[in-house]
Amino acid sequence: MAKLYELKTVTSANGNLTVFEGIIPGTIQRVFFIYEAGNSVRAGHRHHRACNALVCLAGSCRVYSHNGQEETIFQLTNPQQCLVLEPEDWHVMDEFSDDAILLVVSNELYDKDDYIYEPYPNSQQFNIVSMAISG
Repeated sequence: MAKLYELKTVTSANGNLTVFEGIIPGTIQRVFFIYEAGNSVRAGHRHHRACNALVCLAGSCRVYSHNGQEETIFQLTNPQQCLVLEPEDWHVMDEFSDDAILLVVSNELYDKDDYIYEPYPNSQQFNIVSMAISG
């Protein structure tokens, strides 16, 4: 099930330093970021093996997650928040603000055979109560 973490942040007169460590199992194998996504809907899949951590470094976006039993919507609006998606979490990201930069960190290299594109049959997709994450 998707889980939200508060990343350790040190604040000083010199700015903020936020640390990403001990969040996903294994070794970080892949890092990518999504930006200038506009009105796009991204992802639409789950995995066999990969665990992914999402941090909206700038701006905001919405993440829908369904693990086969529970659906949740997260509003990522703060770079101190990290949403971890387990392999069973079918997910989509949308409602990107114009300035959104979504960082994704994975414990697996890209492998097309790791992707499962069919949503769960009992998925209501967005017809649920939202869980707001604000900073």
